Amino acid sequence: MVVPFELTDAFEQAFAGLAGVVSLYEYSPDGKLWAVEGQFAEAPPRAEIAERVALAAAAVEIPEPELTLTAVSAKDWLTANIASFPPLAAGRFYIHGDHIKGPFPPGMLRMEVNAATAFGSGEHSSTRGCLLALDRLRKRAQRCRRALDMGCGTGILAMAIAKAWAKPVLAADIDPEAVRVTRRNVRRNGVAGLVRAVLSEGCGQRDVIHQTYDIVTANILARPLVHMSRDLTRRVAPGGKLIVAGLLTRHESMVLGAYRAQGLRLEGRIRLKDWSTLIFARNRRLSVD
Repeated sequence: MVVPFELTDAFEQAFAGLAGVVSLYEYSPDGKLWAVEGQFAEAPPRAEIAERVALAAAAVEIPEPELTLTAVSAKDWLTANIASFPPLAAGRFYIHGDHIKGPFPPGMLRMEVNAATAFGSGEHSSTRGCLLALDRLRKRAQRCRRALDMGCGTGILAMAIAKAWAKPVLAADIDPEAVRVTRRNVRRNGVAGLVRAVLSEGCGQRDVIHQTYDIVTANILARPLVHMSRDLTRRVAPGGKLIVAGLLTRHESMVLGAYRAQGLRLEGRIRLKDWSTLIFARNRRLSVD
């Protein structure tokens, strides 16, 4: 079914406890409409799903979206999915799946990351925007004694920081699967000694909250970014940088307002398609209560 982006959470629940996998992806070029898709190993309970969709539509006061069921033939979808991802270059960072055997471009900071159960294989505009932002900070010789990747997904940004600055990075995520995948990826890419992945609901985990960081990345979504603005700002060390992404360009002002209210200064923005990446700076004497 296809619904407005801001209502995807409501309709995603129609598949909760029923579908083996639930996927969200952009349906319209302007990013306003997204598809919500459930995948089932056996014939799904259409009547129950339809009832849930009707309840969700009534709750958000929109017409009931069309529910379409399609039989999918048996196939090794994981292998096909992995093979569909071409290498990604973003500044000096180069990301590829293990189906790419080289030759690799010289002088690049290379990461091998397959499409996985945790979000983030690098191809999305928000991930690429974060990599370009990190490359910009690297070129400007941003100091980094330690870093935090909040909402690490598959660990791409945490590994990028570790490879560019060779300093400790804490990768945190609310999803145990993301933590598992990140740990596997950091071992595969030779940065296990620098990147530590932990389970954390926001900034609440003890290892997160008791530190400040010279570089903080948060590639999440607009509303969670607004909700976490105070906690994330408190994690940025004086003179440090905060990179936030996962927001559509039309949500920029909402996120900007939240972080400016915490005393951060917008240092730069990167726009790719309909997605924005914002780079904030914390003044050296800024204090956040």
